[in-house]
Amino acid sequence: MSAAYATFGLTPAMRAGGVLADGGHEVHRDFVDFVVDGRPLLFRLSDLDAVSPLASDVPPAVFTEQVRGLLRETEPPLPGGRFVIYGCPECADLACGAVTAVIERDGEDYVWRDFAWQTGEHADPGLNGYHGMGPFRFRGAEYRAALAALVAGGGPFPARRRVLLIGARVAVLARLAAALRTIGIGADITQDATGVPAEELRGYGAVAFGRAVSEPQRAGVMGAFERAGVAVARVDGLAPIVPLLVAQIEQALHRGPLPRRLTSLAAAGGTAEVEVTSACRVRVTAYRLDRLHRTRVREVYDGLLEPGRHRVPLDREAVKGESFVVARTTGGVLVRPVGR
Repeated sequence: MSAAYATFGLTPAMRAGGVLADGGHEVHRDFVDFVVDGRPLLFRLSDLDAVSPLASDVPPAVFTEQVRGLLRETEPPLPGGRFVIYGCPECADLACGAVTAVIERDGEDYVWRDFAWQTGEHADPGLNGYHGMGPFRFRGAEYRAALAALVAGGGPFPARRRVLLIGARVAVLARLAAALRTIGIGADITQDATGVPAEELRGYGAVAFGRAVSEPQRAGVMGAFERAGVAVARVDGLAPIVPLLVAQIEQALHRGPLPRRLTSLAAAGGTAEVEVTSACRVRVTAYRLDRLHRTRVREVYDGLLEPGRHRVPLDREAVKGESFVVARTTGGVLVRPVGR
């Protein structure tokens, strides 16, 4: 089988969870993405909300079995020598659709070929194939070393997916904590973190403050984390709107080496500017509080954007008064107040 050699690697990735405008929710998933020729493979799929089978929340035995499958040490789970490369982030059910490919050994090399979208037991590459994607030939030593290191290290996953919530409005904090737990992020509520043991503080990846918390109080909490040796992300809540706060926390948790598709967001007047590094589906949502402090939500854009900067018109009614926009795509979310 002829195919030029491609480089193979692995990188931590995430599917950002969130509370949606229609009241639904999407779970937070940490997973390992495949890097082919220096680029995450998922970035080649412009309109796909999916995760690889190498996810942080699968049992260790299942995780190891997935790696063994990629190494062709076990039989393919699907007919035709096919393996799931990306699946549904909510349920992993094949009926929801999955990207599958044939993975085979060719001497010392590994080859991934015939990528296809599959919703049943059998794939139809002619009808649902990703034509122009692959085949990829990987050198065996590089391929095996990357996957072996993944198993040995337990996966390059963030260890702290808990958030400490501090604020004056207990009812809002309770709803926020419930929403975060629903999407897979742990949350605890307190009024003062200065007496919390250092070992407990080290379990948090972010601390979120309500608007009523004074700057001296915030500085005291951040000082407690600093003394505990924790580089925690600080989230200053923009408004008591639960979906907006969830998005802010997801943005804060997206740190370190995780690759980004959505790289910038700005909003002023009647326009939002969004920048993406690869073709992807982007949703832009506007939030505001009306004069009676009721939450108003408007979906202002949902579509495919090509790489580069894009201007998205904002409905004047959606962003009048104090308002905010959230841009979301596969693997990331950004939040900004709307400037005047």
